[in-house]
Amino acid sequence: MAPTLAANASQNGTDTFNYANTPSVKASDLKAASRKKRFQDVFPVIRDELVAYFDECKMPEDAKAWFKRNIDYNTPHGKLNRGISVVDTVEILKGSSLDDQEYFRAALLGWCVEFLQAYFLVADDMMDASITRRGQPCWYRNPGVGNIAINDAFMLEACIYYLLKKHFRSEPYYVDLLELFHDTTYQTEMGQLVDLITAPEDHVDLDKFSLEKHRFIVLYKTAFYSFYLPVALAMHMVGIKSQSAYDHALSILLPLGEYFQIQDDYLDCFGSAAQIGKIGTDILDNKCSWNINIALKKATPEQRQILNDNYGRKDSECERRVKDVFNQIDIPRLYKEYEDEAYEKICTLIDGIQESADSAEPTLRRAAFKAFLDKIYKRSK
Repeated sequence: MAPTLAANASQNGTDTFNYANTPSVKASDLKAASRKKRFQDVFPVIRDELVAYFDECKMPEDAKAWFKRNIDYNTPHGKLNRGISVVDTVEILKGSSLDDQEYFRAALLGWCVEFLQAYFLVADDMMDASITRRGQPCWYRNPGVGNIAINDAFMLEACIYYLLKKHFRSEPYYVDLLELFHDTTYQTEMGQLVDLITAPEDHVDLDKFSLEKHRFIVLYKTAFYSFYLPVALAMHMVGIKSQSAYDHALSILLPLGEYFQIQDDYLDCFGSAAQIGKIGTDILDNKCSWNINIALKKATPEQRQILNDNYGRKDSECERRVKDVFNQIDIPRLYKEYEDEAYEKICTLIDGIQESADSAEPTLRRAAFKAFLDKIYKRSK
């Protein structure tokens, strides 16, 4: 039986807001807020289970308090799209609403994705020497944390496997869940490796950049864990066993993930910190982003020299010169063209799903993939 979800919003770091008294809010926004609130309410239950294990192990009180703070600070404060997508996809594939137990299990899998995201971000922020994350200082920059954040990242990852063992060990798809998380983590770390050695912060070599290498980094570093993982988890939970179904899902979700990351690259340069919840640092950090790769492809010899001289330098004036070249090349227009083409391509892939109402087995549904696309199309943060 699912634990009782009796925690209030203040326990998971969110503020209570009375949407019912705000007539200007759209019905779709009310529904989204309600779904997010229900998903958030699962978090303190899961968090308390993890902290309780520290009690079982007779861990010192200061270690338990540190662990709880690590979880609370790094896990529940993002947009939560990846985690909520697990629940949404389970509902769509099942074809009906979920009872309390089904909802808790789907949400728990969603929170496992959010723990994986938190693990990646804590480590990534240290590698990039980032300043802010989700509108607050990066975890490692908090007083007294520093390099302890390395172990804290490992502990966030370990939470996933504790929760899976506790709640899914008796399920026939338990090993599938384990392999999916392990494979996805490995793929993401492969993408991170290529990213780091292609664009180290202390050595700028734009000759190593290319749109092909950027695509590899994007697919492995982002698309597998942000898009394929949530859908594949839902597919396992509803009982989809056909490998061809997983292959078909992957063929749609990888282009979706590529589109998402190119959006992210674009917003890092052209979105404000208030919009995206962090200070964009791709230019300063010598990132192999879509923007610089498009610029390298379009630049005149003079513009290329400016990029060579200024990209990846920890200097705001150098950053401004790079942005000037981006604007001269009209990256915003090129991005809009890319976005329109990507949207049409992904819609065509989704329309290619053959749905069968007569199937005795759970099958893929176009609505599951359309839900993902709707969440990211023309987003501004």
